Amino acid sequence: MLSMTSLRSICRSWPNLPRLGVAALHQDQGQVDRFALADKYKGLEKNVWVEFIQLALEHQPLNLGQGLPDDLVPTYVVDSLRDVVNDPSVFMHQYTRGFGHPRLVSAIASLYTKLLGREKPIDPVKEVLVTDGAYEALFTAVMGHVNPGDEVIIIEPYFDCYEPMVRLAGGTPVFISLKPTKEEGVISSGDWKLDSEELNNAFTSKTKAIIFNNPNNPLGKVFNAEEISSICQLCCQHDVLMISDDVYEHMVYDNHEMVRVATLPGMWDRTISIGSAGKTFSVTGWKLGWAYGPDHLIRNCGVVHQNCVYACPTPIQEAVARGFEKELGRLGEKESYFRSISVDLKEKRDFLAEVLTDVGMKPVIPEGGYFMMADWSSLADRIDLSSEDDQQRDYRFVKWLSKNRKLQGIPPSAFFSQPHKHIGEDYIRFCFIKHDDSLKKAKEILTNWRKELGN
Repeated sequence: MLSMTSLRSICRSWPNLPRLGVAALHQDQGQVDRFALADKYKGLEKNVWVEFIQLALEHQPLNLGQGLPDDLVPTYVVDSLRDVVNDPSVFMHQYTRGFGHPRLVSAIASLYTKLLGREKPIDPVKEVLVTDGAYEALFTAVMGHVNPGDEVIIIEPYFDCYEPMVRLAGGTPVFISLKPTKEEGVISSGDWKLDSEELNNAFTSKTKAIIFNNPNNPLGKVFNAEEISSICQLCCQHDVLMISDDVYEHMVYDNHEMVRVATLPGMWDRTISIGSAGKTFSVTGWKLGWAYGPDHLIRNCGVVHQNCVYACPTPIQEAVARGFEKELGRLGEKESYFRSISVDLKEKRDFLAEVLTDVGMKPVIPEGGYFMMADWSSLADRIDLSSEDDQQRDYRFVKWLSKNRKLQGIPPSAFFSQPHKHIGEDYIRFCFIKHDDSLKKAKEILTNWRKELGN
């Protein structure tokens, strides 16, 4: 119980309470400033996936935006994970080797030794690193090799994490854009090309690395041997590191060939190749990737990995290893998932392309991957986008479509640097690794919308 003396003391302090509140407010603001976002991350706060996942949660559209496969997931891979989880060995649920589960790195080494046609086998211990998705493999490749002031060439359109990773490492991104070279008739991703003079000028004495994505996301371009050779010759000429993002390597259509840069003359010793279990087996939620290449490069990636993630989940690594072992036994055969997925996806690609054409868009037919960009600009004057206030018009269109027609894509300008965003603004990106019912529903939505717009 308070004494009268204590009560009088409290009452005398009341006039000072407002001032104490102001002082506390200033102290709180100072603490906020002191604990603000680290300078190296400032300017990187915006993320297209965070924004559009939230949009999908709020408006519940049919989601053809993100690469979330709801079809073509191989049963044997899922069954492998079930078997691993039920394995009586307690060690399947404990830490495994930090740089990669022994069974998995052995399978990866065996697979790529065959795919690259190498006489000298890839060393599973020294030349393979398992990571938390291809995302982390890219992170280790950039952070492990790029110093402040280094320039890194990025080919546009590019997966949006490339630029912030380079900037976090203190590097300077140098952008060179694939550009459409054809406006009429059937347009392929192969009709988007690099300007050879721009490519040559991008390489300087400051160039440390180039990030190369083949097949390209979001465009679906599969670079041909001549294009790849030109890039590799410049890498050798200027002593540049090649970071090759090959996550869509098994999804190639129409007799196009997946040329792996590490197979070209002079490239193995300067190439870090990156793959993804999520893309390879259509299990993106497993978040498991890898990097392979010469010991002197993979060792650097490993230093980043051990001081960041350190180890990846043991059960998932074991399940992916078993999946690879199954595919190694039938590599190149018709039954191989690495072949059948392209056959199945081509049918879905062609269906979606026809739907987009029928509603008045111009699809860019992808040669690989499972995304398709489509030019919607011919419909722009019949859509009121005033409800959206984004700077880029493709953002406005995609948000309008999600909210008002319940179909979600992704705005491709997110995959271009600020000076080049205009190249992507006339397009929308759709994902077609979806169940046939989802693609038919998309057709229904777009067909009904087209009727509303009139001919």
